[in-house]
This record gives sequence, C-alpha cells and structure tokens, in this order.
Amino acid sequence: EVQLVESGGGLVQAGGSLRLSCAVSGFTFDDYVIGWFRQAPGKEREGVSCISRSDDSTYYADSVKGRFTISNDNAKNTAYLHVNSLKPEDTAVYYCVLDFPPRARCPEIATMRDGIWGQGTQVTVSS
Repeated sequence: EVQLVESGGGLVQAGGSLRLSCAVSGFTFDDYVIGWFRQAPGKEREGVSCISRSDDSTYYADSVKGRFTISNDNAKNTAYLHVNSLKPEDTAVYYCVLDFPPRARCPEIATMRDGIWGQGTQVTVSS
C-alpha cells in the first residue's frame, strides 16, 4: 500500500520558518513527482510546488516563489518543503501528493489532484 506521511507543521510567528516533510512508502516506481498543496479555511486547495525525483526539476506558485524551497532526499524517499519568511496568509493545511500515474517531471500542478495524498500537516502563522 502506498502511503504518504507529512510532518513538520506547527505554530510560528510571521517571518519564521518551518521544514515540512513528506515520507513516501510502498511505491515501487523510481521516477515520480511529489507535489505540495495547501488549503486555507474557506478556500480551495492550491498547488504550491512540485519536484521531480528523477532530475530535481521544480515548480513554484507565484505566491511562494522566493520564500519556499522544495527538495528531495531519494535515499530516504522523502520530499521536503522549506517554508521561509512566513506570512499569516500562509496559514493552511499543507498536503503532499504523489503524482499518479507517475510522470517523470512536474506536470501542470492542478493535474496532480488525482494522485495519492497524505493526511496533511497544519501550518499556522501568527502576526
């Protein structure tokens, strides 16, 4: 069974940082893409970033470009989202998603919604 487990969320003051982790287990393909989405209360789920496991190519939404960094540790089958310079409007549940069927590079991020999702981790930014 494929599982994605997020961790690393929490309460942080504006301007602070967190490192979110997404551990993938039970997936036998070597080349795949991990994406991060977030959903704030009353808002639609928003695609934030994605990374290709095969060549580390990345995508960032304009709202987080320059503040968030996505990375892979292939040996640990774990993807990370480093969230820096946090703002109150970054408050949301952050979800990772495994692109399925697997593609080698980041697709149009909205198309990842049909992938395999983790349970989410809450990020709360206080002003």
